[in-house]
Amino acid sequence: MTRFQNTSILVTGGSSGIGFAASQAFAREGARVVITGRDAAALDTAKNALGERAIAIRNDAGSLAAARELAAAVDAQGVRLDAVFINAGSAKFAPFADVDEALWDASFDTNVKGAYFQIQALLPLLNRGASIVINGSINAHIGMPGSSVYAASKAALISLAKTLSAELLPRGVRVNVVSPGPVRTPLYGKLGLDAAALEATAAQIVGQVPLGRFGMPEEIAATVLHLAAPESAFIVGSEIIVDGGMSQL
Repeated sequence: MTRFQNTSILVTGGSSGIGFAASQAFAREGARVVITGRDAAALDTAKNALGERAIAIRNDAGSLAAARELAAAVDAQGVRLDAVFINAGSAKFAPFADVDEALWDASFDTNVKGAYFQIQALLPLLNRGASIVINGSINAHIGMPGSSVYAASKAALISLAKTLSAELLPRGVRVNVVSPGPVRTPLYGKLGLDAAALEATAAQIVGQVPLGRFGMPEEIAATVLHLAAPESAFIVGSEIIVDGGMSQL
């Protein structure tokens, strides 16, 4: 398929996991892909895998300054965007009693403030008819113990998508959310848990998924591309949950 021939797509957090899978899928369908990330080595590896037309920009999503820097870097490349996948995020889990201000700030700075101001900064670079897809999470819906801060940050993004849909439609810009369930990505190694706790948590999570497994990044990417493509032009301010049935229990 070549749904994205002659388009330019930005994927934040595009050097690994769901972001990289989406970047690969966009590139396979003809898009020029711009990816961001914090790790220079991972960015270089991802850029090489995506091909010579790809652009990699080192950027730490989480502040107004970083959002403006990324928009300026994209603009300097002469790129105008047909779709944006706001994917960069932080997942830190802790029992409610153990949550401190630092964990709260790190989660909301990256997941909410970074996303909010990134979209704002990119507005002048969006072509009419552009699509914005935000990476949410089923944690916003299921009340998983230990996920209070992460879940709240993702719930904020889902609400933001609905509001921005109303505000940006006059510009011809659609905003939607894909909310994955548990997906086998490097993010699960960054939850702040030791190896034993991580293994126990993974087993517990899989036990709650009717399909009996973690999802694959490519399965989430397929929905991202659908929401970014013209075929979904009548989908506005919506959330698509991709969780193997986990939220239906």
